[in-house]
Amino acid sequence: PFFILYPSSIKYLSEIFIHKITEISLYQKTMQLRKSSKKQAKIKLALQGFAGSGKTYSALLLAYGLCGDWTKIAVIDSENNSADLYAHLGQYNVLPLEGKYDPETYIDAIKVCEKAGMEVIIIDSMSQCWDNLLEYHACLPGNSFTNWQKVTPRMTSLIQMILGVNCHVISTMRCKQDYVLSEKNGKMVPEKVGLKAVMRDGIDYEYTIVFDINMKHQAVASKDRTNLFANKPEFTITPTTGRIILDWCNDGVTLEMIKAEISKAETIEQLTSVYQQYPEWNQQLSADFTKRKTELIQPKSETHPISYQPNVTRINHADRSINFAATACQ
Repeated sequence: PFFILYPSSIKYLSEIFIHKITEISLYQKTMQLRKSSKKQAKIKLALQGFAGSGKTYSALLLAYGLCGDWTKIAVIDSENNSADLYAHLGQYNVLPLEGKYDPETYIDAIKVCEKAGMEVIIIDSMSQCWDNLLEYHACLPGNSFTNWQKVTPRMTSLIQMILGVNCHVISTMRCKQDYVLSEKNGKMVPEKVGLKAVMRDGIDYEYTIVFDINMKHQAVASKDRTNLFANKPEFTITPTTGRIILDWCNDGVTLEMIKAEISKAETIEQLTSVYQQYPEWNQQLSADFTKRKTELIQPKSETHPISYQPNVTRINHADRSINFAATACQ
């Protein structure tokens, strides 16, 4: 009765229905179990330490170990051109921020480096960006707590850019001494508990490896998902450290490897197996899957070549002359 009274609403409601069905199907498609597999990755690494601990120098050595080519390294410099102090190491690239330390400037700088074909991006340092946001937050009118809604998304966008860029990224962060209040003899006394980066709380969770560098220029891993440096004593960062990390990054599944499996699939069942094994790659390889599926489904036309040999009788010119003369005599 509703559609009889309001026939014009049928088209509108049908579109809503189709949209909802599409949303449900997409949701069900993403919610599926898969076998664990390690993809080849770009390392996202952080170096934190006091001023003068050697963060920039260590970052450059790590970067060279990761790519082996100084010209493929870019330093996003917010530390008053301090990256130029180590120009004797090699001809790496420097992108100074010229006093603009907001997250949007950092994002634009990362895009410039990626577009230029850089393999390793060093952000020196991230603390300048956080200081800029703290100053911006302090100047906002109104409630201080609710004002974080204007700050947090900007920092989150920068973090997502770092995690998503197709380059190795090394971020440096200044540190300060962290304290906690502990009770001693009935009094609350501040107690040193280690280093704290001048950065948003929990920033270390975003990186695969976090190295703490002391004033003796020695590093220790405060966080390490690779398990390459976990529970290891202090050491000095060298290009070899970068090469060790690079070997870990290259140990995994690549796009080319999956494309090779797709091309080797001889049946639809084998192709489906590859599709289900790597669901995180399905969107990037949809064209390859579709092409191979079409090749497998399309019947192979067996064409037999036709050999046409016309029956041509060759006449000798001498015989032709004899036959012509005999005909004329008759």
